[in-house]
Amino acid sequence: MNDTKRLYHGLVYFLYKWINPFFNPVRFLLAFPRYIRFFKDMMVYQGLKGAERNKISDIYPCIHEKTQTTDVDKHYFYQDIWAAQKIYDSKIDYHVDVGSRVIFAGFLTSFTKVAFIDIRPPKVDLKNFEKINGDILSMPFGDNSVKSLSSLSVAEHIGLGRYGDKLNPSGTKEACKELTRVLAPGGSLYFSLPVGKQRLCFNGMRIHSPEQIIKYFSGLKLVEFSAVDDSGKFVKNADISVFKNSFYSCGLFWFKK
Repeated sequence: MNDTKRLYHGLVYFLYKWINPFFNPVRFLLAFPRYIRFFKDMMVYQGLKGAERNKISDIYPCIHEKTQTTDVDKHYFYQDIWAAQKIYDSKIDYHVDVGSRVIFAGFLTSFTKVAFIDIRPPKVDLKNFEKINGDILSMPFGDNSVKSLSSLSVAEHIGLGRYGDKLNPSGTKEACKELTRVLAPGGSLYFSLPVGKQRLCFNGMRIHSPEQIIKYFSGLKLVEFSAVDDSGKFVKNADISVFKNSFYSCGLFWFKK
């Protein structure tokens, strides 16, 4: 890609990020032909023998799902499976998750008790699921007290105000320090965040090099580093040095104390 094309693509992406909070321009443009297809499908369906009557007030257009493949966020897809498998294999009877996806923490309750900490606790009621209104920078646990701990795609947001937390340039570093504090000797921490060339993407996230994260957890032993690379491929036992130059990969860290 020459410099002119790179500049053009960079400008388009920059404008897209600013416009997208108001409306998704790609979906807006695709909506026109997809609505035509929707009305065509509805008319054909209504002409089929045995078709149910459909009141106008009950029509529910879903126009963006008829695609060749199922859309999936590969960072979340692989990281959740990676961590859940390790937690399951550990046979732990009580696990603490800090701010990961609620659906991930919910699935863990199928085989262990879970305490879920978040500054925005979810309004759900589930067996084996304990909600704790708390902050990753000041968790309600004593030193060296948590045997099994996870925080997936969380620490990169801390201190940017995106989720209502206080602005703090050292947010990620302090989150790592607090996770280290509460982890029990012999305990496991399953941790993930975006890795690659270090930069701030305010107020979305920070990107860290894998080496920087390992330094933040200098009091722990790295057992495994796996990753989801820029192309969306899961790489088990990845080469850390390769991912320091990534654009936006997902680093998966298994630490023990």
